[in-house]
Amino acid sequence: MQEIDRPGPIIVFDAECILCSANAQFVLTHDKAARFRLASMQGEAGAALFRRHGIDPADPDTLIVVDGDRVLRDSDAILAIYAGLGWPWRATSMLRLVPRTVRNRVYRLIARNRYRLFGRHDRCWVPSPDYRARML
Repeated sequence: MQEIDRPGPIIVFDAECILCSANAQFVLTHDKAARFRLASMQGEAGAALFRRHGIDPADPDTLIVVDGDRVLRDSDAILAIYAGLGWPWRATSMLRLVPRTVRNRVYRLIARNRYRLFGRHDRCWVPSPDYRARML
């Protein structure tokens, strides 16, 4: 669990969800500074982070970004991830102009229906060897 406490943002995501896994792959590919580490909620580190922040890893309703004591969830987490990727992805930060209640309502609608809309892997997505060092 020492990896969890190392500085730097950690994205905790659902590795069975096709949309979530695609987003994780996108982040790994476009995070040229290797700023983000990722943990699946199905793994030990990801489940521990979810529980630490009051989310049931067996029934998640969000992904989170944990950076030290700071935790972002829902649309705030997504916008922070894309802002952290730099240009041109940082441009999505303009969506912060949309009220959080509206952004989160849309986020939660998609999150609740993610398996039905995008599908589910039979087993957790595993990154290529190039990215395994960034996975917890």
